[in-house]
Amino acid sequence: MTTALITGSTAGIGAAFARRLAADGHDLVLVARETKRLREQATELHDRHGIEAEVLTADLAADAGIEAVAARLGDRRHPVDLLVNNAGFGNKGRYLEVSLADELRMLKVHCEAVLRLTSAATESMRDRGRGGVVNVASVAAFVPRGTYGASKAWVVQFTQGVARDLGGSGVRLMALCPGFVRTEFHERAGMGTDNIPGWMWLDADKVVATALHDLARGRTLSIPDPRYKALMGAAKLVPRGMLGGLSSRTGRKYGPQ
Repeated sequence: MTTALITGSTAGIGAAFARRLAADGHDLVLVARETKRLREQATELHDRHGIEAEVLTADLAADAGIEAVAARLGDRRHPVDLLVNNAGFGNKGRYLEVSLADELRMLKVHCEAVLRLTSAATESMRDRGRGGVVNVASVAAFVPRGTYGASKAWVVQFTQGVARDLGGSGVRLMALCPGFVRTEFHERAGMGTDNIPGWMWLDADKVVATALHDLARGRTLSIPDPRYKALMGAAKLVPRGMLGGLSSRTGRKYGPQ
């Protein structure tokens, strides 16, 4: 039986990954900041699917949290076969309306933690000749959209670059780029969602099903819906200056309220 480690496992896409992987018979290492929610999640998944669910409380905005998860990923006695770097958040407000401390915290979670945890996981995976990493990014990676979009663009470029470097090693890496997904993400950031059209919303369980299918096929990038694939394809045809203006107006319309 294989083991998957999921960061940000208690809500949204992370919780959907936990449900699907547990149903498929994988043992889990569940990582989040709130111990109570983690224990409740672990108990529920164990009772429902008969898998082992380990709890690891860690704040990936802090060095100690990153180090704790990296140490678990590096434990060769209890190897992790699949890492899902899902932890992340959004900041309400445009550039200079958000404090520098919050911007740096975002980069810590979205970029530094992803780099350090991917490195910790893939080193032992490469030695075993098998393993997988899913780094959750966003379609925001493909449009000019402030620190959030820039951090997710880094995740995509980093993941695809590492996937090439580790080609032939048996280790697969993939960046997952969903659009709007019904999760706690916007609520936690204090962002309004009433103005977002219904057709733009995706279901977290379907996003995960597509992601795992794409990972199994060896893809390094997954945009898990035909509607968003079409939008991203169209975005490539729009001049960058115009795209930046459209992105800014769309963000004000559909983003923080």
